[in-house]
Amino acid sequence: MDTNNKITLSFLSLSENESFARSVASCFALHLNPSVAQISDIKTAVSEAVTNAIVHGYPNGVGRIVLESELVGGKIHINVFDFGVGIENIDEALEPFYTTKPDEERSGMGFTIMKSFMDEVRVVSEKGNGTKVYMTKTIRDDAV
Repeated sequence: MDTNNKITLSFLSLSENESFARSVASCFALHLNPSVAQISDIKTAVSEAVTNAIVHGYPNGVGRIVLESELVGGKIHINVFDFGVGIENIDEALEPFYTTKPDEERSGMGFTIMKSFMDEVRVVSEKGNGTKVYMTKTIRDDAV
């Protein structure tokens, strides 16, 4: 049985940090010997979660984002937290094509993309206190 392992990364909500967070999460998953497709899925989901935090969590400035990742058995758990404006209506935000920025090049597909690339996605948010995105992907069948 594998030993569980966990990392926590805190960074500023700057667009250049999105690729760093994506790389960290995918590199951390390497211990589970994922396929190239699984690595791509993780990178895409983390990219969407971090981009949402940057664009929507802190629309008027720079704030802090936390990425946590934990390996448990054959699964990787990835959490992305911001402490920004929060989401007023999560059910509405989870709908495909919903966007709070229709005048920008935003498709409103971030959560839909996360759900399609990860096995589990859960979003918790409180207006004025930020958003927490919890994602899980099974890499191996021996997941506990």
